[in-house]
Amino acid sequence: MFPDDVQALSAAVIASALKAGVMVATAESCTGGLVSGALTAIAGSSAVLDRGFVTYSNEAKTEMLGVPDDLLARFGAVSEPVARAMALGAVARSRASASVSITGVAGPGGGSAEKPVGLVHFAAAGPDGAIVHVERRFGDIGREAVRLESVRVALSLLLDAVTA
Repeated sequence: MFPDDVQALSAAVIASALKAGVMVATAESCTGGLVSGALTAIAGSSAVLDRGFVTYSNEAKTEMLGVPDDLLARFGAVSEPVARAMALGAVARSRASASVSITGVAGPGGGSAEKPVGLVHFAAAGPDGAIVHVERRFGDIGREAVRLESVRVALSLLLDAVTA
């Protein structure tokens, strides 16, 4: 179902989290649960994946993850502050101590000059409380390609978070 490199990254996240004794959670918008899907494709993932939040709407981001309305109003859903709030909310509202969040514009529509198609913000929260933000501009490479590249980045960030 997933490309070999995504399966390998997912397996590495599961193995590293298990070794570190860390539970993980995901908070996904434009990927719609693909990161959780990649993780659960790996046998043994139930030992470390607590839950995945699919928060496609702003209301879901607020209700499920506690993202403040004022952050969404001020910066928009596709922004560093919202990605950070999503990652922190996933930890706060789960049994996980590490998380990754993804929010972006997968396309083909929905982009603007300020936030073009292919812009994705990520954040990863580690068990030590550290949070890392990454912004990627994949360009208008097609909806599925943006989503798949986002899964790769998210899994890499999550791997870094659980091994830090």
